[in-house]
Amino acid sequence: MDDHNADTIWAVILAAGKGTRMNSHSTNKVAMKVAGVPMLVRTVQNLQQSGINNICIVVGFAKESVMNLFDNSVHFAQQGEQLGTGHAAKVGVDSLPENTTDIIVLYGDDSYIYTPDIYKKLLTIHQTQKADLSFITLTVDNPTGLGRIVRDSTGNVIGIVEEKDATDEQKKITEINPACYIFSYSFFKEYIDTVPKSPVTGEYYLTSLIEIAVQEHARIETYTVTGINWRGINTPEELQQADTLMQS
Repeated sequence: MDDHNADTIWAVILAAGKGTRMNSHSTNKVAMKVAGVPMLVRTVQNLQQSGINNICIVVGFAKESVMNLFDNSVHFAQQGEQLGTGHAAKVGVDSLPENTTDIIVLYGDDSYIYTPDIYKKLLTIHQTQKADLSFITLTVDNPTGLGRIVRDSTGNVIGIVEEKDATDEQKKITEINPACYIFSYSFFKEYIDTVPKSPVTGEYYLTSLIEIAVQEHARIETYTVTGINWRGINTPEELQQADTLMQS
C-alpha cells in the first residue's frame, strides 16, 4: 500500500445489526469478547496495524455498547432504521470526506479474524489492478449456509449465490464469500443507490453490488485466503466456537 494515499482510504465496519439470535437486549454482539478481546476492538486494532487509521463504525442497536469501546480514534455513523447491509454501508460511506479513494467494508461480527497482512495484500491487489471492487474468498470444507463464489470458465467472478438460491451444482462449490470488500469510492457512490430491495425481507444487501459490478463489466479482483479459522458469529454457540478457534 502506498503511504501517500493511506489518508484517503477508509474502513467502514457494519455494527448496527440487532443480532437477534444472540438474545442480548443491551449489548451489541460486536462488543462481545472473543479470546478476551471485544471482537470489534480486535478488528480496529488489526486495521490500524495494517496502516488504515481512518475508521468509520456504523452503529444502531445497543450503540452505547459499541461506542464505549473506543475513544476519539474512530468515527461513528448511525443507521436509524435496520434496512440491511447495503443500506448500512451507504450510511457509513455517506459520512466520509469526498477525497476518499477506496473503502474497505467489513461486518463487525466476523472481521475479528482478519490479520493486518490480509488487509495489506487485498489493498495491494486492489490498487495495482486499479479494481472497482476487490474481495476476499475462502475455500472451506463445509460451505453449507454460506454464499458461493460463481466463476466462469476463465476464472472471472460472475456472481455470488446464496445457499437458498443455489442449484445442486452450485451447492458443491466450496469457495465462499466471507464479506471483506474494497470498493473504489467512485464505483460505490455511482451504484449503491441501484441496489434493489429484497422482496422477501425489505432490506438492501451489500452483495447485490457484486452482481451489479458483473453486469456493468466493472473490474473485480479476488484474494483467496488460506489458513485462517473463519467463523461468523450469530449465536452464543458460535461465539463459543470462535473463542476456541482463536485460542487454538
